[in-house]
Amino acid sequence: MEDRLLQAVMDFFDLLEARGIDYLLVGGVALLSYVEGRNTEDLDLILSMADINALDELTILEQDQDFGRATFRDLGVDLLWTQNPLFDYVKRHCATTLDFRGRNIACSTVEGLLLLKFYALPHLYRAMNFDKVALYETDIAMLLQRYSIDIEAIFTELEKHLHESDIQSLRTIHREIEDRIRRFTNGLYGDR
Repeated sequence: MEDRLLQAVMDFFDLLEARGIDYLLVGGVALLSYVEGRNTEDLDLILSMADINALDELTILEQDQDFGRATFRDLGVDLLWTQNPLFDYVKRHCATTLDFRGRNIACSTVEGLLLLKFYALPHLYRAMNFDKVALYETDIAMLLQRYSIDIEAIFTELEKHLHESDIQSLRTIHREIEDRIRRFTNGLYGDR
């Protein structure tokens, strides 16, 4: 992240702290706490829609019942509203505190990131947004390759928020990702 954006991120976290905003960092910057190689130039936060009123410095570009898009200076800020039951669940049950440049930041756990990535995939497929599909599936693969996760607990929670047909598709995607991880772990052509 270049210096100008890094300063905007730090100033934005100062603002959140000064206003007493209860947030959870998710998305690409949160993912960087767990894996290397992810490139991002925006922040993704879960917070209450009511908290946005305390942040006059944000320019709201768009918003609907689940999401908002805003800017803070040159920094893009994607907002996930806690009125969405899964986002609220992640904020309440999948939070940890991580050090970000000497500052304690409320950040999603690996499980929370996986929940959000899997949850988004059916919508991205239906929207034919294959760039994001590829990115999210790669994010999932990197997390699953590095961390021991109770994937059944992930699917048990997702079943409360998605249709059965979406869950079945996500299980297929998960199996394909696990196959890729095995190919990577064993070498492309296996042992010879």
